Amino acid sequence: MKTVGQLAVDSLAAQGVDRLFCVPGESYLGLMEALHGHKQIDTVVCRHESGAGFMALADARLTGRPGVACVSRGPGACNAAIAVHTAQQDGVPFILFVGQVAKDDVRRDSFQEIDYGQMFGRIAKWTAEVTDPKRMAETLLRAFQVATTGLPGPVVIAVPEDVLTAQVEADTVQPQALVQAAPDAAALAQLRDWLAEAERPLLLAGSGLENEAGRRALKDLAEAWNLPVLVSFRRQDLFPNDHPLYAGDMGLSNPPSQLELLRQSDLLVTLGARLSDITSQGFSFPQMVRPEMRLVHVHADPDVIGVHFGADLALACDPVGCAEALGQPDSAPPARQDWLSALASERAKIQAVTDKEQPDGIAFARVVESVGAHLAEDAIVTVDAGSFGAPIYRAIPFKPPQRLLAPISGAMGFGVPAAVAAGLRAPERPVVCFVGDGGFLMTGSELAVALERKLPLKVILAENKVYGSILLHQERDYPGHWTGTTFTNPDLEAIGGAYGCEVTRLENLSDLDRLPELIARPGPQFIVVTSSVEALLAPVRTGGKHEG
Repeated sequence: MKTVGQLAVDSLAAQGVDRLFCVPGESYLGLMEALHGHKQIDTVVCRHESGAGFMALADARLTGRPGVACVSRGPGACNAAIAVHTAQQDGVPFILFVGQVAKDDVRRDSFQEIDYGQMFGRIAKWTAEVTDPKRMAETLLRAFQVATTGLPGPVVIAVPEDVLTAQVEADTVQPQALVQAAPDAAALAQLRDWLAEAERPLLLAGSGLENEAGRRALKDLAEAWNLPVLVSFRRQDLFPNDHPLYAGDMGLSNPPSQLELLRQSDLLVTLGARLSDITSQGFSFPQMVRPEMRLVHVHADPDVIGVHFGADLALACDPVGCAEALGQPDSAPPARQDWLSALASERAKIQAVTDKEQPDGIAFARVVESVGAHLAEDAIVTVDAGSFGAPIYRAIPFKPPQRLLAPISGAMGFGVPAAVAAGLRAPERPVVCFVGDGGFLMTGSELAVALERKLPLKVILAENKVYGSILLHQERDYPGHWTGTTFTNPDLEAIGGAYGCEVTRLENLSDLDRLPELIARPGPQFIVVTSSVEALLAPVRTGGKHEG
């Protein structure tokens, strides 16, 4: 006999979970008791439930296993909801445990009670409420299966506080076999024929390749068949950005000239990516509903294939296995040099960085360019949401094993918690966090965990005292009417020092000479950049676009 809380913790350990993130609450004391002194699971105590959730998501991105967070009922679950939504949008396996009111008080509108099935609705892949101790084992089994199968995503498990302490006779839940589907032999043969005859092919890579084997399979496939590679939104670390076959990313501000060129493709192979609104440029590339080129869609989850774009070939299978199964061509693939040169030319236009001095600080693109030129080969880069981050996806030449952890959902507050999780998971690797002042003031308090764990994070904070992404849209639609998009900051340098960091402020272009040395120092660095608002708004004022 063991408590339900002990069963849950032992089962998490059996499933390979070695770290979980939490903000404590009286509604799951039974789970916390089971974690006490546990030798296989590191309990990371966070300062806010959103931070705990974001840390779990970043950890999942790095390990490939479900990230786990534990929060209390009501307010705790509400605060963690942003992580559930982010996991759903980003396709990240995530399990959120919520302590619930006592079993007899459920559905009585009790203190801090919420019906989590109603609350999380469609943003969670599955929501369970365990009111019978004997149902805990099967709930855990299903939770891991749902979170990791097909398109990964979030599962929410609510357990009443008295159920967690109830005794149950049940075996620890062991891992079950992975659900695997092999590509159809006839479909593979058809795809090989199309790859061999295509004059202007494109390979669009997405999150289904986000592991070491996936990155290796993608590179091998592209090189074997001489295929230019695009990456889906904020997935630049899937393929070496300095590779001659890298054609760029599908982001928020692809220029019309590039999209016009991409539409000339005669074969688009979408490998492990969802053709969501941003990757498909507002559902305009390819054209709906029958694309202008042959479309091959390979994804582990059949539910994401054929949703908006009709595929000429649909393979519901592991994209890594599919890439590996395609193997080598029977003869040398076409050179396609004119096509590759045109794609490279368009990508080079996007990557250009301005040298212009600004009257109100540094164009943050210059900071990004400097960091990218000196980034360690095994660095992990975390990025918060916001316009300050736009240059990061274009100016830093990511190449495996470097990692990029950025919220596909566009959730502010992700950057610092993600950096903390990365520092905990890979203490031997440099971790660089890019964050704006708005995002930092949301979850920057998670640096307390970095202080506690002695993590040598490098935080680069863009301070311009505006909500930049919103200001861009405001300036475009209502020029000069800045309402609700400016704010006053506390002393950010003092805050960085309070968290045990060495603090530096960069105010003009000449200060950038110090940046490579600061990034290379062994201890925690907190680098505040006086970031130019004028540089931020320049594209809008000249009739261009800017990624937010």
